[in-house]
Amino acid sequence: MGLFGKREPVDHLIVGLGNPGEEYAHTRHNAGFEVISELADAAGARFWKSECGAKVARGVLSDRDVVLAMPQSFMNTSGGPVSKLCREYGVDPAKLIVIHDELDIPQGTIRVKFGGGHAGHNGLRSICDKLGVRDWYRVRIGIGRPPGRMPVADYVLKQPRGEELDLFSEAVHAGAEAVPFLIREGLERTQMRFN
Repeated sequence: MGLFGKREPVDHLIVGLGNPGEEYAHTRHNAGFEVISELADAAGARFWKSECGAKVARGVLSDRDVVLAMPQSFMNTSGGPVSKLCREYGVDPAKLIVIHDELDIPQGTIRVKFGGGHAGHNGLRSICDKLGVRDWYRVRIGIGRPPGRMPVADYVLKQPRGEELDLFSEAVHAGAEAVPFLIREGLERTQMRFN
């Protein structure tokens, strides 16, 4: 514990968005959770605890102290846990990295950016509302658009299968590679390599 009961500060808070519960595991909407799971291995984060409404683990990525988090509220209310964790660990939103699924990016690809709107993504909308700013990093995992007339909600809450699962796994892996690269090399070089 640091001053005033807060945790020792960390360099970055890395948040994967998703929905808690077995019925949502490995769905497209839980791409952020999937990336966090890969990052936990890379960061040597083995001990998960419940804190500020999220599953949280500390580790080291690119020689920086980081907190990995998966909010355990549902996607639409992710902002509460994220804002609490930023305060708890003394993380300025400019050092926040949020990983999420993105319909408008082709399957199997990712995009990294800083700032911007929420583009109708309810998890991002909640974070924007709770933080009061939009200036934080986003690692966007491309899931593509649903086929035909399938409702978006049905599509994002389904587990990908076959070739789509391969593409989803590729994008998750790329996201897990992009985060430590972003920490180490900065936004411009990350975009050149991954976007």
